Amino acid sequence: MKQDFTSGSIMKQVWTFSLPIMLTNLLQISYQFIDSLWVGNLLGANALGAIAVSSTVIFTILSFIIGINNATLTILSQQKGKQNETGLKNYLNAFVVVLTALSVFLGIAGYFFSEQILIWMATPATMIPDAADYLQINFIGILFLFGYNFISTVLRALGDSKTPIRYVMIAVVLNALLDPLFIYVFELGIAGAAYATILSQGISFLYGVWDTLRRELVPFIKPKLPSSDEVATIMKLGLPSGLQMTVISAGVMAIMSVVNSFGNDVVAGFGAAQRLDSLIMLPAMALGTAVNSMAGQNIGANQWKRVHDIAKYGVIFNLMIMILISTVVVLFAEWGIKLFIGEKEAVKFGTNYLIVIAFFYPFLGINFILNGIVRAAGAMFQVLILNVISFWILRYPLSYLCSKWLGEQGIAVGMGLSFVISSVIAFGYYKYGKWNKIMLVTNEK
Repeated sequence: MKQDFTSGSIMKQVWTFSLPIMLTNLLQISYQFIDSLWVGNLLGANALGAIAVSSTVIFTILSFIIGINNATLTILSQQKGKQNETGLKNYLNAFVVVLTALSVFLGIAGYFFSEQILIWMATPATMIPDAADYLQINFIGILFLFGYNFISTVLRALGDSKTPIRYVMIAVVLNALLDPLFIYVFELGIAGAAYATILSQGISFLYGVWDTLRRELVPFIKPKLPSSDEVATIMKLGLPSGLQMTVISAGVMAIMSVVNSFGNDVVAGFGAAQRLDSLIMLPAMALGTAVNSMAGQNIGANQWKRVHDIAKYGVIFNLMIMILISTVVVLFAEWGIKLFIGEKEAVKFGTNYLIVIAFFYPFLGINFILNGIVRAAGAMFQVLILNVISFWILRYPLSYLCSKWLGEQGIAVGMGLSFVISSVIAFGYYKYGKWNKIMLVTNEK
C-alpha cells in the first residue's frame, strides 16, 4: 500500500514504514548468510574466507550502480511529494534506461577483472581460485540482482515498503533450496553457492516485473530515450551518489587488506563476524532508507518541520534498537561466530571483534539516519565528502594504526572510533550545513 508521508503521525510512519524494509533487508542479506552457512560447514574456513573477500569485491563493482539507485529514491520521492505524475513517469523511464546500461557494463568488466582485483587486495593465494569462481558467476547475474532491488526502491519512493518483501522472499526460499543441491548433491562447491544465488535472483526479478505491471503498482511507460534534462539531473545526483558507494566499498576493501595481512584465521573470523555484522546493522540501514523516502516526499511538498521531526524520531528509534542489539551481541557473540566456523583461532578473533565493535553500533546508526535525511534533499556531493572523511580519513587509517599498536584486535577498535567521530561530523553538517537550500529540479513547469 502506497503511503503519503506529508501528513499523519510521523512517529507511527517511521516505525511502520521502516519495519518492512528491515524485513526485506534481512531477507536480502540472508542470501550471503545461507551461502556462508553451507560453505562454512561443508567446505571449511578457507572457502568461507573466499566468499568474504569475494562479497567485498562484488559490492565494490556494484557500488556505482547502487549509488545511482539511491538517487532514484530521492528524485522519485520528491516527484511524489509534488504530485507531479508526468515527472514521476519520465524520471522512472530515464532511470530504467541508464541503470540497465550501467549494470551490463559493470557486469562484463567485473567478470573479466575478477582475479586481478583479488590479487590487488592481497588475498591469500589459497583463496584466490575459489574467490574468483564465486565472483565471476555472480557478475553473470548482476542485472538480476540490481533489477529487483531497483523495483523495490521505486516502490519505497512511492510509499510502499511491503510489496518488496514478496519478491525477496521468493529469491530467499529458492536460494535456501538450491544451495545444498548445487554445493553438495551436484558437487559444484563454492561455485554452486553462486549459481544458486543468481538463479534465485533471476526468477525473483522476472516475477517482480510481471507483478508490478499486472497490478499497475509502478507507473512504467514504454521505454524511450530520456531527455537531456532528465539525464543531467540523474547524473547530477547519480554520479556523486555512485561515488559515495564507491568510496564506501573501496574503504571496505582497504580494511579487508588490513585483515588479510593477519592470515587465514583472522580472514575467516572476520568473514564470519561480517555476516553477523550485516544482520546487526539492518535496523539502522532500514531506518536510513525509510527517512530518505519520507523526507523526500516532505521536501517535495516544502514541509520542512516534518523533515526535521523525521530526523529526530529516526535517531531516537536508532538508539533504542541499536543499544538493545549491542547488548545481545556481547552476550552471544561466540555462539554466533560458531554458526559459521569451528576453527579455534578464527572463532576467537571473530568473537572478540564483535564484542568490541558492538559498543559502537549506535554511532554508526546515527550516520545512516542523518545522511538519509540530507540525501533526500539532493545533497549527494556533500554526503560523498562525509563518506570520504568517514572511510579514508578516519576508518581505514584508524583501523590500520590500531592494528599496528594492538595487533589484530586493533581492527575493531579503530573502526569503532571512526564510527563515533564520523557521527559527530554528520550531525554537524545536518545542523549547520546548507543542504536544505538545494534545488533538485529547476526546470519544472
